[in-house]
Formats: sequence, structure tokens, C-alpha cells
Amino acid sequence: MLRARTALGGMVTAPHHLAAQAGVAVLNDDGNAIEATVAAAAACAVVYPHMNSIGGDGFWLIASPGEAPIAIDASGPAADLATPERYLDGKQGKIPARGGTAALTVAGAVAGWSAALDVAQARGGSLPLARLLQDATRHAHDGVPVTVPMAALTAQKRGELEPVTGFAATYLPASLEAGAVLRQPQLAATLERLASAGLDDFYRGELADTLAAGLEANGSPLRRSDLEAYNAQQVEPLSARIGEATVFNLPPPSQGVAALMILALAERLDIIRPDGVAHVHAIVEATKRAFRLRNAELGDPLSMRVDPREWLDPALLDTETAAIDTARAAPWPDPALAGDTVWLGATDRSGLSVSYIQSVFWEYGSGLVVPGTGVLWQNRGAAFDLAPGPNQLAPGRRPVHTLSPALAAFDDGRLMVYGAMGGEGQPQTQAELFSRYAWFNQDLQQAVNAPRWLLGRTWGEDTSTLKLERRFSAKVTDELRVLGHTLELVEDFDDRMGHAGALVRHPTGLIEGATDPRADGAVAAR
Repeated sequence: MLRARTALGGMVTAPHHLAAQAGVAVLNDDGNAIEATVAAAAACAVVYPHMNSIGGDGFWLIASPGEAPIAIDASGPAADLATPERYLDGKQGKIPARGGTAALTVAGAVAGWSAALDVAQARGGSLPLARLLQDATRHAHDGVPVTVPMAALTAQKRGELEPVTGFAATYLPASLEAGAVLRQPQLAATLERLASAGLDDFYRGELADTLAAGLEANGSPLRRSDLEAYNAQQVEPLSARIGEATVFNLPPPSQGVAALMILALAERLDIIRPDGVAHVHAIVEATKRAFRLRNAELGDPLSMRVDPREWLDPALLDTETAAIDTARAAPWPDPALAGDTVWLGATDRSGLSVSYIQSVFWEYGSGLVVPGTGVLWQNRGAAFDLAPGPNQLAPGRRPVHTLSPALAAFDDGRLMVYGAMGGEGQPQTQAELFSRYAWFNQDLQQAVNAPRWLLGRTWGEDTSTLKLERRFSAKVTDELRVLGHTLELVEDFDDRMGHAGALVRHPTGLIEGATDPRADGAVAAR
């Protein structure tokens, strides 16, 4: 039985082993956890482009033992020219998911790296940017082997992506064949440019000029002025007391509040053992309550009608818990959110720890690779609504985000960073992982490996059933059906269950790490 990896000098976990290795190489060069995360994130953008890109968004949680966490929102707003009328007029009538017109929000990830590195320097970080981008640049220039999941997903989505500018020239045919070498020379040149000119060049330099011109030429409403006006924001994280820990997540437009609600509601239902009917039913029903609030009210915080902190008020949580029937499944589905993502975690010897998520929304985002740059641009704007409401498209507004990295500070001094990819699945997987580790004392790797469930739609999936991996016993599945759940059994370690990871740093300095066998990742330690 695989158990969590352990180390004392620092650790990085990522859904691709080359990204984890890039991060731990920075730790070996005496970089700190934030610097290691930037290196891992840049590498992941090269080696796992179907899941993330430097043309995407990111969210950070950064903490040291005994200190309040720092949160960074690196999600980009809609262009000044992105109005509902623009998409309602003419032949579109909706926000497209692919192509230049889908590239309607600023990509915030690189600005998030910059903001995080400011924090890193305040914590003693001193490695040059060129060192942090070194492995990513090398992988883009020399090439990387295509993974089995990447090849399968590229083949599945080829028809809708191949016509988009730059996609075929960048990713085809190499990405269709597992083991083929994918080289990205234009992206390598862009990373070299950022290493020499600085990350700000993405928004206010020569690279910004090239990006803006290429976006406009392909129908995007983004202009250089949109890039120039953008900066990532340091924000106050949301938190909830869950058992003997304080759990943190990102505020809106992230769905982090839903992740915290799910745990808080499920905890009130007094589950006595892991992975039985009561465990699954409690978290699924808590998910339904949290998602209904999320779907009705979540959006850019400047447009929301409610304060999300109210959803974590004990009185409201008690009321929501009372509405859960422990003997019957509530009706479902409600509207779902999609999303493709990578979660990365890093902890250094000092205990500085990072929970980070980076994404292009759908697989390969908009599909648009901006000419001359190798930068794949996200389609995060497809998450907007065109109808009035807190998530309605408007210039300068940020859409709802599935991205929600998690961090938990235990009363005994342990610090846990954890997360997952998978749209609707992110907060559910977080609840499964945290409950197994924190409530039932499972080994960290076992908590990640254990059979997983998912309510609703996630990446590459359109059904809204309750999906269970076949490793659940027939007794559990039969009893869930009796409770009224509409089940869909999926394969063991199914990719649709998302890619999770976690690190726990103990007060003794011991670090435990886990990575998901459903991905191509690794835990790397110094």
C-alpha cells in the first residue's frame, strides 16, 4: 500500500512529474516555497498545456506556521469592449467557448507570479527570474513526451480546436500520440523574453504589444489597454472552523466559499466512518446546499448582492444543515460549472507553504495560440452569463471561477495545503480528502487514493449524475440508490474524478506529501 512521502528539507507536489521536479530543483538551490511554486507553475504550463497555460488565471494561498495566510487573486477581468450586446448581436447570441471571440478576459497568471514573488522576496527569496523559468524554457525548447491523458483529450477535442488560429501549428500532430515529443519554440522564446525583460512585459512591454495585436486580429475584444491596466490583487481569504482546524479558501469570484460550506455542513452531520453510505450521502447533500447558493449569488464581488461571509455564519449553516434529509437524496441537477485546472503545492524547510491553482478554464482554453508568442489563451469568459445577475458579462468584471486552492491550519501546529482540478469536482474532492485525513486519520496518500465520488458535471463530462468509482462496495452503491441518488459507476482511478494533491507540514519539521495516481504527477523532495 502506497503511503505519503516524507522529507524534512522541502517538498513539491504537482500533477506532472516534470513540474514537481522543476519546483524541488529550486528548493535545492535554496529558493523558498513561493519561488518553487513559480518554477513548477511555469513548467506545468509547458508540459500540461491541455490543463493550464501562462495565458490563464491563478489563485494563491501562502502561509507560514502561526501566521495568517496571504491570498492572491490573479483572475483577469473582461475587456472594456466585452459587453453583453457584443455577444447578443449578430450570429453568436451567446458567449463562444472556442476561438478569438472566446478570449475575452485578461490572463492573470503571470501577474500572480509577480505578486507572489514580491511576497517571496519579503521572506528572503533571492533567486533570479531566469532561474525560476529555466526548466520551463528548456522543456518548451527541447520538447516533452506527450502523456496518455493529454493524447486522449486532444483527440477527443480535436474537431473543435483544430480550426482555431495557432492550435494545429502548436499542438498537432504531436499531442495526438502518447510518447511523441511536443516542442513549443515560440513559447520558449516568450519565456526567455519574460526572464530577461521581467514579468511585467506580459502586460506593459513589447510582449504585451504582440499579444494585444494577435488577440485583436483574431476577433478578441481584448486590447493593450486591458493588459496594461491589470494587476493581481492581494485579498483576504475566507475561513471556517472545521473540527480542530481553521480551513482557508479564496473569496469570490472563486467558489472557495462553497468548498468551506460543504465541509462545515458535512461536519454537522456527525459522520462516524469514512467512505460508507453516510459519508458519501452527507457530503453530496452538503454539496447540493452549497452549490444552490453559489449558483444563485456568486460572481465578481463588486456585483454580488450578498456578502459571502454570511454563508459561513454558524446560524445559517445550522439552518442549511437542518434542510438536509439524512434518509433521502434531494433532487438534482442544478446548473453546473466546468473547468480544467492544475493544483500545485510546495513547502520549504522553514514551513512556508503554498497552495496554488492555475487554469485555462476548458481543456486548451479558447484554443487560440496568440501568433508569434506560443501563448495559449484561456476561455474563462465563457463562464459569464449574458442575462442580468451577479455573473453577467460586463466590462472589467470577473466571471465565476471554479479555482479554489485550500489550506488548513490545525490547532496542533500542522499546516496542510491541498487542492484538486476538475471544475464542479474541486470543492467535493477537497471535502473527501480533508475529511479522510482530518476526521478519520487516514494516511495522506491513502486519502488521495481512496475511491472517489463526484456529483454533477466536471471536465470532459456532460452528465449530472452522482459518479462513483467502481471500487465502492456493492453494499454502498445499493444503499445510495435506495436513498434516491442517480448513480453512474465509472472506472477505478477515473480521470474525471480530478487530480488531487496535498502536503502537510508538522511542527517537528516533518513534511508529508501525496499526489494523485489519476494524473501524471509526483511528489518531489529535497
